[in-house]
Amino acid sequence: MSEPAWEFQYSIECNATRQFAWRFWTDIANWNDPPAKFDLDGPFQTGARLTTTLPGETLYSVIRDLQPEREATIEMQLADAILSFHWKFEKLTADRTQITQRLVLSGANAKSFVAQATAMEASVPDGMKKVAAAIERAQRLVKGTGRVSRFTG
Repeated sequence: MSEPAWEFQYSIECNATRQFAWRFWTDIANWNDPPAKFDLDGPFQTGARLTTTLPGETLYSVIRDLQPEREATIEMQLADAILSFHWKFEKLTADRTQITQRLVLSGANAKSFVAQATAMEASVPDGMKKVAAAIERAQRLVKGTGRVSRFTG
């Protein structure tokens, strides 16, 4: 396999159990990133297809390499390139989790997408901070119930 044309990684700590953070994140009803809208063609599992609708553009991805409650890779097919989003959930303590997102751009035509991918280096940290904050708010709301409520914001 050839070297990636671009990669970027960011981690954040979250005040929630790994299991809760995972259940919250894998419920795409919780994905709140306007103007993007997300649709999954079934349960969050290997092979499931994700559609991301943006104004004037629709993007398609597939869930790969799923390890429940720990990590998942979502691959977006581009023109002769793949942009992968690898999410990892690591238990730090009983009620703290480190969430890491690693983005990798690879493939024969990957270099033509580097400028667009590099722009995500500025947006990914803020996006992950919002995800962690939403998980923490949801954990506080359902503390003790063991259920993940749909919660965005």
